[in-house]
Amino acid sequence: MGMLSPTSPAGKWLGFVTAVWVQAVSGNNYTFSNYSDALKSLMALTQLQLNNLSVAKDVGKAFGILAGIASDRLPTSIILLIGSIEGFIGYGVQWLVVSRRIQPLPYWAMCIFMCMGGNSTTWMNTAILVTCIRNFRRNRGPVSGILKGYVGLSTAIFTDICSALFADDPAKFLVMLTVVPFVVCLTAIVFLREIPPSSTSAEENDDTKYFGVINVLAVVIALYLLAYDVTGAHGRLFSQIFAAVLLVLLASPISIPIYLALKDFIRPCSDSKTMDIERNVTVPLLTKEVKEPVVEVEKNVEVTEFIEKRRPVLGEEHTIIEALKTLDFWILFVSFLCGVGTGLTVMNNMGQMGLALGYTDVSMFVSLTSIWGFFGRILSGWVSEYFIKRAGTPRPIWNAASQILMAVGYVIMAIAMPGSLYVGSIVVGICYGVRIAVSVPTASELFGLKYYGLIYNILILNLPLGSFLFSGLLAGFLYDSQATRTAGGGNTCLGAHCYRLVFVVMAIACIIGFGLDVLLAFRTKTIYSKIYSSRRSKKTSSVSNGQ
Repeated sequence: MGMLSPTSPAGKWLGFVTAVWVQAVSGNNYTFSNYSDALKSLMALTQLQLNNLSVAKDVGKAFGILAGIASDRLPTSIILLIGSIEGFIGYGVQWLVVSRRIQPLPYWAMCIFMCMGGNSTTWMNTAILVTCIRNFRRNRGPVSGILKGYVGLSTAIFTDICSALFADDPAKFLVMLTVVPFVVCLTAIVFLREIPPSSTSAEENDDTKYFGVINVLAVVIALYLLAYDVTGAHGRLFSQIFAAVLLVLLASPISIPIYLALKDFIRPCSDSKTMDIERNVTVPLLTKEVKEPVVEVEKNVEVTEFIEKRRPVLGEEHTIIEALKTLDFWILFVSFLCGVGTGLTVMNNMGQMGLALGYTDVSMFVSLTSIWGFFGRILSGWVSEYFIKRAGTPRPIWNAASQILMAVGYVIMAIAMPGSLYVGSIVVGICYGVRIAVSVPTASELFGLKYYGLIYNILILNLPLGSFLFSGLLAGFLYDSQATRTAGGGNTCLGAHCYRLVFVVMAIACIIGFGLDVLLAFRTKTIYSKIYSSRRSKKTSSVSNGQ
């Protein structure tokens, strides 16, 4: 029991591994392009109507505020359970429609179930992110990069497994979206708990080492998926072997808690005897110091009351109202909208973008965006953390770099030269990943962890807002203005002109976001200098104590 208790090293990492698995199957919101064409033809929708269905899916994230409020009041297991059940219902009904087991529902009813499917992931992501960042608070960058990286990979995981086993059947794809996240969440419910963070430098070094192992495994999975995508058509036997190996790779992080459990199990009994002797020796010292904290608390009562009365500064714990009153929060919010809103538009419309340019199979572009989004997420988490530790570089500067690169990607897609959709999907995937992975720890560093679940979900409001503005309105109206009506009542558009103006407007939005990120980096450089100094002084003191 001791080896696998949540507070033991093996138990702590078993919880993190199950969190990774949940994230690996919780990116189902980004897979809409894989079955959107089936919905469009089955329900005889125009592009604007189809885009508004995808907006309804993203509007589900607006109700993520409920998950944020619940994260401070309910245990992780209950939050995961709510998300898994809601996703099972939302995607289950979509499967019933696409598989024609029931007649197409009214448009408003489909919007509700799309919204439920979208909202389900906010409960999963909130439970996972809040719990893991609190458990590993001194490794926020790597934690965010790994978890958000697996979310990015999940689209490619679902897409490639469906392609390998079910020949891209949209109905069977929706079965996977219905069942797999539900089952995986039940596993995390058992093992993931909020526990005290690492308290010594040795523990933090071990954490960094194990994060490195999971990073390497994640990169191997990403390269494996990429190799499958770029090698063209495959036979049935090869595809089945691919799927089996992929499942083994996804399960491989479990080797870390197994290793730690075995390490605890084979530890010689003499270690425990030595610890008992040392514990007996130090008992008198502990009893002498027992009253000191009480005296210290009494001395600091007036100081504490003063701190509570004044408005917190950046880097301290903020309530949600206090955070909303700061200019920095709204700079982060709007710049986040410029990045994720435009990126989500590409993901939601990738199917129609590919068809407009003459591609019959768009699953390749969906997978490329997912895989390169993973690299953007996982690398930006580590790189931003590295430069904070080395030089106190403000984390928002990496968001600025991603915004300007994303603008270049949209210009490339607007030009519509041969292969531009390949290049554009890769660039957008990377930059969207950076934006997601960097903004998550930035919010916790600026406004604290106490109300982080709610602050995170308010930032995530940008997903439905951006989807509505850029996908539902901009892309939907401009596409329909260029499209021709079809016999079934829908419409279609072929040619580079279908989305050219959409890409130009989104490039301008990213340039605005770039300016806001540079401003936020300038305004927060003092905070990151303090973080750098604090970590450096702690490292120096631990070295001197070791000597």
